[in-house]
Amino acid sequence: MVFNESEGIIMNQKVLNTLEYDKVIERLAAYATTELGREACETLQPMTQEPEISLAQEQTQDALTRLYKQGSISFFGVQDLGASLKRLKMKGTLSAGELLEIAGLLEAVKNALSYGAQKDDMADADSLDSVFESLVPMDGLLKDIRHCIISPEEISDDASSALKDIRRSMKLTNQKIHSQLTTMVSSSANKDMLQDAIVTMRNGRYCIPVKQEYRGQFKGMIHDQSSSGSTLFIEPMAVVTLNNQLKELEGQEQTEIERILSLLSEQASYDLDGLAQNQKLLIQLDFIFAKAKYAKDYNGSKPIFREDGVINIKQGRHPLLDSKKVVPINVTLGDAFSMLVITGPNTGGKTVSLKTVGLFTLMGQAGLHIPAFQGSSLGIYEEVFADIGDEQSIEQNLSTFSSHMTNIVSIIQKAHKNSLVLLDELCGGTDPVEGAALAISILTDLHDRGVKTMATTHYSELKMFALSTEGVENASCEFDVETLSPTYRLMIGIPGKSNAFAISQKLGLDNHIIDHASGQIDQSVKDFETILADLEKSKQTIEQEQEEIFEYRKEIESLRQSLKERQENIKEKREKLLREAREEAYRIISEAKDTADETIKEYNKLKKQSGKDANRKMEHMRSDLRGKMSGLEKDMAYRSKKRASKKHEPGDFQIGDEVYVTSLSLNGTVQTLPNSKGDLYVQMGMMRSKINVKDLEITKSVKQVKRENARNEARNSGRTAINKSSSIRPEINVLGMTVDEAISQLDKFIDDACLANLGQITVIHGKGTGALRKGIHNYLKTLKKQKRISGYQDGEFGEGDMGVTVIML
Repeated sequence: MVFNESEGIIMNQKVLNTLEYDKVIERLAAYATTELGREACETLQPMTQEPEISLAQEQTQDALTRLYKQGSISFFGVQDLGASLKRLKMKGTLSAGELLEIAGLLEAVKNALSYGAQKDDMADADSLDSVFESLVPMDGLLKDIRHCIISPEEISDDASSALKDIRRSMKLTNQKIHSQLTTMVSSSANKDMLQDAIVTMRNGRYCIPVKQEYRGQFKGMIHDQSSSGSTLFIEPMAVVTLNNQLKELEGQEQTEIERILSLLSEQASYDLDGLAQNQKLLIQLDFIFAKAKYAKDYNGSKPIFREDGVINIKQGRHPLLDSKKVVPINVTLGDAFSMLVITGPNTGGKTVSLKTVGLFTLMGQAGLHIPAFQGSSLGIYEEVFADIGDEQSIEQNLSTFSSHMTNIVSIIQKAHKNSLVLLDELCGGTDPVEGAALAISILTDLHDRGVKTMATTHYSELKMFALSTEGVENASCEFDVETLSPTYRLMIGIPGKSNAFAISQKLGLDNHIIDHASGQIDQSVKDFETILADLEKSKQTIEQEQEEIFEYRKEIESLRQSLKERQENIKEKREKLLREAREEAYRIISEAKDTADETIKEYNKLKKQSGKDANRKMEHMRSDLRGKMSGLEKDMAYRSKKRASKKHEPGDFQIGDEVYVTSLSLNGTVQTLPNSKGDLYVQMGMMRSKINVKDLEITKSVKQVKRENARNEARNSGRTAINKSSSIRPEINVLGMTVDEAISQLDKFIDDACLANLGQITVIHGKGTGALRKGIHNYLKTLKKQKRISGYQDGEFGEGDMGVTVIML
């Protein structure tokens, strides 16, 4: 199933293998959950139409966003329903296994709809909304299939009342047969005549093993004998009728099962189009999320596709190389220049740079994100051509040069303005003079036709060609002569310098040999190499200085932002402190005024009286007033001055300590331990700030906080238990309920009983058919495994016998 159905597919299949696009697709397919999703990944091809490429990239981006926000989506249960849907279309009956596969698909639809609905209501609509909304829920069909079918080999008793009755009759008949046969084999009169005291089955009929010499003593049908002939397996006449009834019931059971499967198949056929649509949409989502998971793993980003075809890759990493070891490259092509000539030593990264640009182009046009920095741009090309690697052909009796040239001839004939051409070691493997001339001619032809081209070479003549031709630029892969190893950094604007002499000298070749070799080179070539060396050194110095400037700018911006935030915090705190001070001053003044007014009233009353008693009362009131005023003065002094804080050492502080920040008059909690300067971070409400230990007073240590929390929890737990124990009864009545209803009620009741510290509880379920008792006991087995209860048993005589169950908590 292919989802990039564009007619504008890159048809040059050779370049897909040359650039190892197939390996990228192989890795992508591993992220798909379903088999059909993997097939969709494996058939993914680069596209050439901008709307389709943009949609594919947008879907990958939206799926990646959802992965980061909501986690992974599950497509478990999605199978290829092609054959089943064809049979439904022909009004055929599906097997139990095929119907369960449909149920698996419908459950995946429910999961996908739930996942799609998790998106924040405030979030903008994305390209996946329409896909999720197109899914068709079929809860009725799903419920009926799950109700009727337990497994591919088992149909539920509750699938129909007729099936339930048939199986009940089969069970009773089986019991009768076993009862009669057990009586026979247990009889002492028959003991010597039987080979073993067992009941066995032959040809679907219940039999007993009779010794050969006693065959006349047992009336019945012989169905089999042992290999030695000493034992005959006889079906006694007493159970022949019952065995016949059992066979008839088995036939009725099979007929009823076929009827149930037919009804379910007919129900599914009504939703045939919806099933086909759901399968297609789920596979599409699996395919899209596989692209997003792959992009997440290699930290990919959505590329920008420019109409002018300009390539601008920022910090690009080849997706098939180890992300921890690969050196990122920056590449531009198509803006100031349309052709890039890369030079440098072998194993320096020239070919990797070439493949990276080509592979990014193919991945981008296939809707895949590229492992590069955000904001990287690519062009949309109708064709990508590449001549890379060893093209020697023994079968066609072609040398490496001939094979390369055959490929280059084909490229020149097919390339046009909307093509990207990648040429590795152009015209290598032949005479250097002729090879260089031929390479310049080929590049000139491509350049004149406006074909965007990247080429690697060792020829010095091509460096001069790039320097002297407008629209052509030099680039080189940096090489560290000191360590005799490449740095793999691509430097655009500087041609690569030949390092043969420097490397040879470093490896110990005698100086007189190197000097003699140097004398063989024309002076103009020496001057050119010297200029290249100076240019490379100057560029390295400039780049180093630019990096330092960039770091300085980042540091300055960080300090500026920090200072701005600090100023805003100080301003906010100052306003808050002033507001609180004004409110407190107003309160104190109001209190002093009220006290003064009340005292004056009392004083005036006492003035009218006379005697020692009145004088004593007046003196007592003056003393009280002086005390209150003194208290208010102290309160004012406390508010106006800094709170006196106890001196602490850095080692006194632990994470979680509650502290008072004296400079801000705020309470907070210690978040980090003090550094060497005594600074630590304190959380004060919504604000988190760095404070020195000199400005802090510990109000409550972390140990005190933990003890208080433990006491509060214990108090609350005890209170809950007391409340529960005062209201809960030690028994629960579930008579008349279904098993699901009873278990739901019982689960909550057990929790409440545990909170109330009850030792045991009683469940009243009645005897009836025994189904309710059996369902409750199955549920209690699970609780016992989970150690939520210690055990359970039926009620004793007088307690309700098998009509009640006693549970030990």
